[in-house]
Amino acid sequence: MTEVELISRLQEQAIIARTAILAMTTLAGSGHPGGSMSSIDLLLTLYQFIRHNPQNPELPDRDRVVVSNGHISPAVYTALALNGYHNLDEVISQFRLSGSIYEGHIERDVKGVEWSTGNLGQGLSAGAGFALASRINNIPYNVYVLMGDGEQQKGQISEARRFAIKYQLNNLTAIVDYNELQISGNIHSVMPQNIKANWESDGWKVIEIDGHNYQEILSTLQMTRDKDYPLMILAHTVMGKGVPFMENQAKYHGAALNEAQLEEALHYLGQSNRLEDYKMMRAEFKPVKQKPTKDKYALQCNLKSGNPMLYEKPTDNRSAWGNAIADLAEINKNNPTPIVVTDCDLQSSVKTAAFEKVTPDRFFQGGIMEHNTAVLSGALSTCGIQSFWSDFGVFGLDEVYNQQRLNDINHTNLKVVLTHTGLDVGEDGKTHQCIDYIGIVRNWYGFHLIIPADPNQTDRLIRWLIDKPGNYVVTMGRSAVPIILKDDGTPFYDLNYAFDYGKCDILRKGDKATVMVTGTPIGNAIKAVDTLKEEGINLQLIYVSCPLAINRDTLIQAVNTGLIFSIEDHNIHSGLGSIIADRLAEENLSARLIKIGVKNYGSSGTSNDLYKAVGLDAESIKERIKQELINKD
Repeated sequence: MTEVELISRLQEQAIIARTAILAMTTLAGSGHPGGSMSSIDLLLTLYQFIRHNPQNPELPDRDRVVVSNGHISPAVYTALALNGYHNLDEVISQFRLSGSIYEGHIERDVKGVEWSTGNLGQGLSAGAGFALASRINNIPYNVYVLMGDGEQQKGQISEARRFAIKYQLNNLTAIVDYNELQISGNIHSVMPQNIKANWESDGWKVIEIDGHNYQEILSTLQMTRDKDYPLMILAHTVMGKGVPFMENQAKYHGAALNEAQLEEALHYLGQSNRLEDYKMMRAEFKPVKQKPTKDKYALQCNLKSGNPMLYEKPTDNRSAWGNAIADLAEINKNNPTPIVVTDCDLQSSVKTAAFEKVTPDRFFQGGIMEHNTAVLSGALSTCGIQSFWSDFGVFGLDEVYNQQRLNDINHTNLKVVLTHTGLDVGEDGKTHQCIDYIGIVRNWYGFHLIIPADPNQTDRLIRWLIDKPGNYVVTMGRSAVPIILKDDGTPFYDLNYAFDYGKCDILRKGDKATVMVTGTPIGNAIKAVDTLKEEGINLQLIYVSCPLAINRDTLIQAVNTGLIFSIEDHNIHSGLGSIIADRLAEENLSARLIKIGVKNYGSSGTSNDLYKAVGLDAESIKERIKQELINKD
């Protein structure tokens, strides 16, 4: 096809596309037609240019298109339909309809969509992850990230820009739809900025084009092949392009036309109005049950877990994590599935230096840019890469809640290993004491949570985790912890121990009451229970390493004693105790529950002093149990 023929085809497609965009948003009574119409020429040209195959949408060397401003879903779905991915009538009639895959913001479940977006500012980070994966996997392809101009106000974009320059992601191209309007009006009055200069200051090359001139778009896209620099294309466009009364009108950013306006707009486009047909199709739509998406996107790998290490002296769990991941990197050097670790300027604290020494080309230092690293690491994990991100609890959960939520929605396979959780962070004070790690992870439907008891269990679970798909959060404290021992004085988590997600460990047997504990307070709980045993009070002690997956059998064992104590270095309102309470009600089981945990933000001080202040030291735990047993009797 000659360039003249291609441009003629694009012009014809653009008319059909604008008609579809207006029809579907009017039919749904909502949506974002203005930006969809300003960006449709860019999208249509891009899909004519890139390497892709609608019959094989998972082609390994396909070029990736990430649409960061996911609200232009009408344009994205239409462009994909016109390129053979979907039936356009179905897209129009099912847009924003309950049970349909064509949601208001683009979703990865739609064939041809690489990344679910909508929370603005995150697309470039995902694109950087895909671009980096090309290098790691040695599969050449280009990545294009379409963005809005209003979202350039987001700080995460600057994080992603710097990462791309540092790691020379030259296969990455950003395209900014520069229509100069956002929901509240002109971008220069809403929040002034110099978009071009900002990108150039971070080292990107910027080219300005007319975003409606197909020849300019095509010639600029040609430059993206085999370039030796990250490129941003600043495409000057018109909001509502193609319909005079919509052009340059901010109100159409997020407002659909009514039926009379649609009729008028279609007159300008020279197209017939099929709205009644689409209404009938919409009324007849019946959702089709989809296969579980987690299976569709699951990581396939056969990484080796190696031989466990045995710790016999107290040490911190974070050192055990660092030793385990370095060992796994060594024994899997030639495995086809890469193991990657990302970090945010905390390498010495989160103990990943040994991993970098073993495989320096698989360790990526993201600097103090947690938002970018969270999304980038998630995107990496969707590319056949076993991805670990290690950070402090407050940075890897609290600070990036939205980013991790989007990872969950995207069915990533990210392993988040967090140190410095709970009051055990100590002298750093309340701003750094992550006391909500259980409560946060509970909110994400596809995440698993593991809280190791000691270095031996930490070693086993990291080895268990190495070949697992899905999203996992592993949390641990800062301090050295004792080795958990059996009654005979040997390590409980010995070389024969096998980690099993959801299985609780009965560390001590007893019938007076049950103590269920998770996290760093385990040492104090054991000391309290063992001391009470010397006084003739036998308690059952259960360690809960997977608080989100406590099984019924464990609950029954606890209930049989009549009284349950939950002990945790965590907000008492949303952690282990709350989960136990919920599960008891769900399983129709009855026992009195005493929750021992953190009732307010902590302060600066040693871990031991902070624990004593909130009743998590061994003596306080012992006295609280004794008092409640008296009340019970």
